[in-house]
Amino acid sequence: MRIVIVGGGAGGLELACKLGRKLGSDQVTLVDNKLFHIWKPSLHEVAAGTLDIHQEGLSYEMLAHDNGFEFEFGPMLALDEARRCITVGEFLGDDGELILPRRELGYDHLVIALGSTANHFGVPGAAEHSISLNGPADAERFRLRMLKLLTRAELQKQAGETRGVDIVIIGGGATGVELAAELREAGAVHARYGFRRLDPNLDVRITLIEGSPRILEPLPEKVSAAAARLLRERHVSLRTSCRVVAITPDAVETSDGRSQPADIVVWAAGIQPPALVKTLGLPLSRGNQIVVNTRLEVEGHAGLYALGDCAACPAGSDGKLVPPRAQAAHQQADYLYERLLRLARGEAPGASTYRYQDHGSLVSLGTSTSVGNLMGNLFKASWFVEGLFARTMYVSLHLMHHRAVLGVMRTGVLAVARFLVKRARPLVKLH
Repeated sequence: MRIVIVGGGAGGLELACKLGRKLGSDQVTLVDNKLFHIWKPSLHEVAAGTLDIHQEGLSYEMLAHDNGFEFEFGPMLALDEARRCITVGEFLGDDGELILPRRELGYDHLVIALGSTANHFGVPGAAEHSISLNGPADAERFRLRMLKLLTRAELQKQAGETRGVDIVIIGGGATGVELAAELREAGAVHARYGFRRLDPNLDVRITLIEGSPRILEPLPEKVSAAAARLLRERHVSLRTSCRVVAITPDAVETSDGRSQPADIVVWAAGIQPPALVKTLGLPLSRGNQIVVNTRLEVEGHAGLYALGDCAACPAGSDGKLVPPRAQAAHQQADYLYERLLRLARGEAPGASTYRYQDHGSLVSLGTSTSVGNLMGNLFKASWFVEGLFARTMYVSLHLMHHRAVLGVMRTGVLAVARFLVKRARPLVKLH
């Protein structure tokens, strides 16, 4: 039996690793158009420069070798259900030389785990004049742009000017809030290393714009209030109940008639599945997610499954969908692992269905603190957590993901190595 998984994000990669260790590369293939993996919730750290993608990134080829699956590099272009195969695009070198040709991969079971990309909701100028943290390349582009702006501001301050840098983050969800906090923390380090004339709080101005009445609107109000307080203490300006109507090269226009100066804009106001899903001929939800049942199957399409952000999976009988969170992708990968493993062994898949378990949410506000709520399964209660304990829990989520793809021993070694490397390198990447 041949299982093909398209998308090496949190859910797709964990599924490939677990199945590969049991079934081997003859039966399990992972397809992705990137060569290395970074846990998406850590992209805000890459953007701020506090995490180096060249140290953090895990090679798919290495993961394939160690976990027993086959890796195919390239983008998925098409699906042919009649022939039960997908088309993977070619790869060209920098000089235009063909390195990998276009090719077809046959499957018995296909898992689509394409993740998500930014949704600009038709706002004029959003696609052209903002950066969305869809992947490592976007985070690195933001980081380099930020260093250029800081260098310009440093030279202007030296010449007696006080223009500074204006950063506008659109979207008060987890990504926007975490990026604002991380940038403020990185700014203090920049001031110590090379931008000594800049006051990180006065010369680097960060504005967070959110359309809802409060940031982190899906989370409990206590979590939202704590995050807002901590951001204001870090001199981050919050504009809530504010809708963006246009973005220009140097400003963000809002519905209240104000023009917010902006040297760099980050769009973190919404997500949608990649455009590819519209071309596959599969049933889609209003948000263009692939519609699946509680077994993560695309009904009426034999052998097809979808998980993660690109899948519209019912969370219960009330019509609500499973939220696009890393914990949901992790749980769905675990469910599909058990189901596909039984099928590969010639066993009945069983009648069990996937049920989303909300274990709460944690939001990072720098290296020293986090806030969030933890859900207790015993009494269905929710506990508010803040400070060092919350930060420790947040870091443990990243380590749990690494444990799933690297194993316990290598995850422990990697954690110790990162701790030691941080003592020998600058706290932010400066080049």
